[in-house]
Amino acid sequence: MRAFVLTFFAMTMALPASADAVLGELSTMIRKEEAVLSKLSTARVDALFRRVSSGHAGEIEYTRSFLDGLPAATGGKHLTCLSEALYFEARGETVKGQFAVAEVIMNRVASKRYPDNVCAVINQGTGRKFACQFTYTCDGRKEVINEKAAYVRLRKIAKLMLTDMPKPLTKGATHYHTKAVSPKWSRVFPRTATIGVHHFYREPTRLSKK
Repeated sequence: MRAFVLTFFAMTMALPASADAVLGELSTMIRKEEAVLSKLSTARVDALFRRVSSGHAGEIEYTRSFLDGLPAATGGKHLTCLSEALYFEARGETVKGQFAVAEVIMNRVASKRYPDNVCAVINQGTGRKFACQFTYTCDGRKEVINEKAAYVRLRKIAKLMLTDMPKPLTKGATHYHTKAVSPKWSRVFPRTATIGVHHFYREPTRLSKK
């Protein structure tokens, strides 16, 4: 930034022929500086999330205050897919329960039985009403995010999970359901955890893809 100030000072001392030329050059320099600062900021945020998820910045706390202490999460389409899934599937859960639902999605990504990326896992079966893996993607309703503060926190959970955060809560679960329902597979799959309003299950190895 000091170099920018010195360069600007030199420009004003040189007094180019046109004031428009000065303003044009200044505008270009400002845009370049902003682009550099933006890249630095994104890199630092990404590094912070990696440190937190690996435990180098202290233990993960499943609380709103812990999430509120993290910077806003930035990222690409997979961050958005995971954030939206958490919003529509688990925003009414506790923070711990939200992390648990995120674990299930990431466990599926790691499994040979499911697609190998976040967006594909979440949208598997979408297009067939009530025949998808995550109901909100095929229930015919428009997805509208009205609770902005909740969504901001959920993006931070998504960011942590996408930086290979340990997944101890659900013990490898690939499925979950609310306590209000009892799907057929829940009588076959071993239950691994109950967190908040959800039961979690791990798909038996014998059913997995080879």
